[in-house]
Amino acid sequence: MINRLKFSIDIEAEKNTIWKALWNEHSYREWASIFFEGSFVVCNNWKEGSKVHFLGPDQSGIYSIIAKHSPNKIIAFKHIGSVVEGKEQPIDEESKKWTGATEIYSLSKGTETNTLTVEIDVLNEHLEFMTNTFPKALEKIKKNCIQQNI
Repeated sequence: MINRLKFSIDIEAEKNTIWKALWNEHSYREWASIFFEGSFVVCNNWKEGSKVHFLGPDQSGIYSIIAKHSPNKIIAFKHIGSVVEGKEQPIDEESKKWTGATEIYSLSKGTETNTLTVEIDVLNEHLEFMTNTFPKALEKIKKNCIQQNI
């Protein structure tokens, strides 16, 4: 079963700074390492309809499509299937459980801060891990914004 989780954090930084902290190659690797050391993302262009590979150091992970993208506002990924050793795999029984799951990052303006909100679809077996880990990743993004580590 898929569960929708929602996380948010207030960050005292401009929206473009937060966006860079999310998707700049170096800073992405920093905050994504909270989930899995050595994680990285591969995308030829960040336009709607483009494929994205979310990978670990062995080049395995998942591939997704950018369903919506408005820089500094929102990006939505629709997860499709698995990647093994850099190659997209056909949809199998395991990936059918989560194909079509979404992951959405959005920014909204507060009075003195901007709020980063993440909504993510998660299978039951990953629920506890994501519930415990995602807030740590958001704290890392916030720290990178404040320290301008981007």
